[in-house]
Amino acid sequence: MTLQAPYDPDNIFARILRGEIPSVKVWEDDHVLAFMDVFPQSEGHVLIISKTSTARTLLEIEPKALGRLIGATQRTARAVVKALEPEGFQIMQLNGEAGGQTVFHLHFHVIPRWSDRAMKGHGHAPMADPDTLRALADRIAAALD
Repeated sequence: MTLQAPYDPDNIFARILRGEIPSVKVWEDDHVLAFMDVFPQSEGHVLIISKTSTARTLLEIEPKALGRLIGATQRTARAVVKALEPEGFQIMQLNGEAGGQTVFHLHFHVIPRWSDRAMKGHGHAPMADPDTLRALADRIAAALD
């Protein structure tokens, strides 16, 4: 997909927001949803999406919605670090197919990192066990400020 394509209301994140596809929620409010990546690149990989914007990329999102999304990403990263005690973490945000984006609903990744654990490639990780994801989501949610 190019950077200029229209928003697809049937993308997987839009379907998650409408409740058509289940997700393992970490937390949500009126503006954002944080949920576990079912194809985690690392243990505790969380995705954060806007519930109010249909922006596909960083270039399209409304400034107010972006502010909420960034705040939610920071809040989620703090909880991931507190709950899982990684040695570091990555925040990823990909734009356009050539930029590595696979779901065209703007989103941020919080990916915990440990020096002795290899990170799986984006879009190449195996599907995680739902019970394992639920346990991780509960630990992260319990660590929210």
